[in-house]
Amino acid sequence: MRNAVLLFGLALLASLYSSCRKDFDFRPVQSSELRFSRDTVYLDTVFTNISSATYTLKVYNKSDDPISIASIYLENGATSNFRLNVDGRVGKSFDAVELLPKDSMYVFVETTADIQQLTSSNTQFLYEDKIHFSDVGAVTLMTLVQDAVFLYPEKDGQGIKESIPIGIDDVGNTVGLEGFYLDDNELVFTNEKPYVVYGYMGVPSGKTVTFEAGARVHFHKNSGIIVAKDATMIVDGTASSDLEALEGEVIFEGDRLEPLYDYIPGQWGAIWLTSGSTQHQFNYATIKNATVGILMDLNDETNSPTLTLENTQIHNSSAFNLWGKTAHISAVNSVFGNAGQSSFAGTIGGEYHFKHCTFANYWNKGFRITPAVLLNDYAQLADGSNFIKPLTEATFENCIIEGNQFVEFYVEQEGSEAVNFYLDHTAVQFESSNTAIVNNPFFDWDDNAYYNQIIRNGNPAFVLAEDNDMRITQQSDFLAKGDASVGASIPVDLAGKTRTSPPDLGAYQHVIIED
Repeated sequence: MRNAVLLFGLALLASLYSSCRKDFDFRPVQSSELRFSRDTVYLDTVFTNISSATYTLKVYNKSDDPISIASIYLENGATSNFRLNVDGRVGKSFDAVELLPKDSMYVFVETTADIQQLTSSNTQFLYEDKIHFSDVGAVTLMTLVQDAVFLYPEKDGQGIKESIPIGIDDVGNTVGLEGFYLDDNELVFTNEKPYVVYGYMGVPSGKTVTFEAGARVHFHKNSGIIVAKDATMIVDGTASSDLEALEGEVIFEGDRLEPLYDYIPGQWGAIWLTSGSTQHQFNYATIKNATVGILMDLNDETNSPTLTLENTQIHNSSAFNLWGKTAHISAVNSVFGNAGQSSFAGTIGGEYHFKHCTFANYWNKGFRITPAVLLNDYAQLADGSNFIKPLTEATFENCIIEGNQFVEFYVEQEGSEAVNFYLDHTAVQFESSNTAIVNNPFFDWDDNAYYNQIIRNGNPAFVLAEDNDMRITQQSDFLAKGDASVGASIPVDLAGKTRTSPPDLGAYQHVIIED
């Protein structure tokens, strides 16, 4: 009975409100009675033929009277590349839009534009239109349309997309990733236009893909690069004069260009350098917002590194920035920043050499239990057993290993062969009261077989670690703490600054930040 009365009351109120709403006398809007939350709506850069995010404009009735806006319309009419949602209605023009006294409404704006219809000579075009509110006001709409090269898997006659085979399942069926192999005429990526990739872009066996200085590669969700056996990936970036513009670097990131997406991890898959691929070289590369930045799967069984990284930054991956599985990796002057798991994981053994590198994991987008740097000699299989390969060597010279956890460097052993690692003139965040960890011989900081000239739990004084700015400032404890001979072999830091002797630790010489 009580519920019935309540429902009747609510229905009565709704009826009264509806009756009152109809009784309003809406007069035409007059000049200066509308106020807008902004006079220009700037939609961020969009790729040609790709829809933008949704942007918001709020319209206010400043008067004490109910008003009617005779028409709201786009200046370019039906041909406009913008589209609107006005108070819940979708279209490009609207009639008799009503607003109560001191009330407001939302106008939502999106765009999709074909640059070929806008210009025949430019790779970027500033597109503009206006929303008119009868004859009493207007708001400008602006977006930058960016031309691009689109790469994607083709469909067969049944509408099934191409895929790249990656293995065989338990019943003998081929397992594949949605993707495609690059043709011979697609193996060089230039800086003329950005590239937008859908699905996994495969480098065929025996081929080399090259990314020239200034190239920009954007990946859609669940997309990435997969490099086949006997294939090679070369990233040939150059130093940038502007640390913000990074004009000479090669950048791999997601395909959403709005600032909102600048720090959203896991927007795309990975750069997967598969088993048997060989002689990969990355110089002045930035890889961000992936699931795994680079996965180096096994090594090419030569004495040379299968993957060489110089002046490279990998950050904001939802899992690992750099993941080596029985790999052979060499890196100098490189930064491995925030990640949902480890900045660098060298698992199932392998060989790894790092000089003047910064590993700094200040992940703040969820719970993290893995250290910034993880080394082990095994992987646990589905049946609970361990697959073991020896960690033949892992060296860290003049490096920084830091983060927002107590333990940011960890070594695990399951096999019987020796685990070989060595930290020299390196800063490490490591503070634990766990007896099992404290009594583990791998963490005997006085053991010269593993450690030399270690700074433990110092203050790195990064410029802005949460945003992956891992430059150290004049307040850092790591100034002039490096081995001079190592610094002399890499005389210029990641930012192009000449190293002192002895050098600062990590990828950067310190910068002066004024209070």
